[in-house]
Amino acid sequence: MYLRIANELYLKRLIVGGFEGVYEFAKDFRNEGMDKTHNPEFTVMEIYVAYKDYHWMMKFVENMLEKVATAVNGTTDATIGENTVSFKAPYARVPILEAIKEHTGLGLSGKTEDEVREAAKSIGLEVDETMGKGKLIDEIFGEKCEKHYIQPTYIIDYPVEMSPLCKKHRDNPELTERFELMVNGKEVANAYSELNDPIDQLERFEDQLKLLEKGDDEAMFIDQDFIRALEYGMPPTSGLGIGIDRLTMMLTNQDSIQEVLFFPQMRPEKFETVASPKDFEAIGVPQEWSVHIAQAGYHTVESLRANKPAALHQKLNGFRKKNKLEVAALALDVVESWFK
Repeated sequence: MYLRIANELYLKRLIVGGFEGVYEFAKDFRNEGMDKTHNPEFTVMEIYVAYKDYHWMMKFVENMLEKVATAVNGTTDATIGENTVSFKAPYARVPILEAIKEHTGLGLSGKTEDEVREAAKSIGLEVDETMGKGKLIDEIFGEKCEKHYIQPTYIIDYPVEMSPLCKKHRDNPELTERFELMVNGKEVANAYSELNDPIDQLERFEDQLKLLEKGDDEAMFIDQDFIRALEYGMPPTSGLGIGIDRLTMMLTNQDSIQEVLFFPQMRPEKFETVASPKDFEAIGVPQEWSVHIAQAGYHTVESLRANKPAALHQKLNGFRKKNKLEVAALALDVVESWFK
């Protein structure tokens, strides 16, 4: 069994199989840590439409978000923290290398990996030899540029090293037909004109494998099954992934992703007083059971005795069964003795 990081390659297989449009609301998992805007398990909507490109997808996304914002708040304007953000279409479009030039002064077009690494160091970023050209550019944009895009903005035309599953740009083979939608300084959506050339795709996977061997733990492996699917033939396709949790945060003005998750990860509950096993043994709890009473939720003798003996008997034996404790089941008369 595997936890999937994206539903992308599976949905593309359906396009190969003849579906002209597919989408899925899904739970994915990425082991990338946790903060106010990231959770290891997250909700994503991915959509793939045959015979479309990223220009079509930009229009689709801005029209969709305009309608979603109006449905949620009654207006295309949303308050996000101290900012008022308008989701009314159309949205600005800015090539990523132009964005980096504007906000850092760095001209990265045509630069080698070593030149980009030195450029990153020149503006105070901590980088290392495991980072390829694509990851270096991503680091520069993320640290120095992303925060400036408060109103919905498409950052477009990413270098090919940043996008192993994306089709090369029709006018510049060093770039790809990709966009990310930035809102309030955060990425909300990511979309491509999908790469459907199996030879090009295999070469991109091989480049990713080299990065993996250098130590880049975010690089992709070679998916031979997906390559085989492309060899059967995938039509020109546009694909989109949009983060539902983060979008919900923005439309409801929540500053923490924990507020929009049904079952967020919480710190263990702390109690001022927790009785020791000896305290429970003193009222007659068997020694083998005394270490499990607090685990079952009874942190003091008083909280234990706040229950009726018959109900407590059922709860503790249920706890034993559920957690497969290697202790003998409690008899009702033993539990009743704790109340004397």
